[in-house]
Amino acid sequence: MSIKRLNHAVLYVRHAPTSAAFYTQVLGFTVRAQMGDQAYFLRADGSDNDHDLALMQVGDRPTAPHSIGLYHLAWQVHTLEELAAMRARLVEVGVLVGESDHGVSKSLYAKDPDGIEFEVMWAVPRVDWPSDVGTWRLDLEGALARWPGVDTADQ
Repeated sequence: MSIKRLNHAVLYVRHAPTSAAFYTQVLGFTVRAQMGDQAYFLRADGSDNDHDLALMQVGDRPTAPHSIGLYHLAWQVHTLEELAAMRARLVEVGVLVGESDHGVSKSLYAKDPDGIEFEVMWAVPRVDWPSDVGTWRLDLEGALARWPGVDTADQ
């Protein structure tokens, strides 16, 4: 017995309609189903899951930063061109908080309306994975020149 992959994530949010609007308008999810304004079930474009992300409204329960629990979710795109478009979108809406080159991935970091951090990443082709582990400054333009149009979502 082994785990195949993460099927979906569920987030507790202050205001589910606001969070649903963010994830649909910024990341391109579609609303698959909802339970009034209390819960939204979202699906990523091209997903074969019933839903990939559920948003459950809990109101203004305070949470401590860096407390035990979820740190971030990572959403994978097919190509670096999609990552570049996502970078532009995250900058446009003012939620981009960082970007990194992890050797095995090129990553953008942002925060949703509740301050929940998420990552949008592109996986480097496995044949190009570095032998050392680390985090470096993201050179997205350099990566685009090296891997134009390369789709790694299914590797």
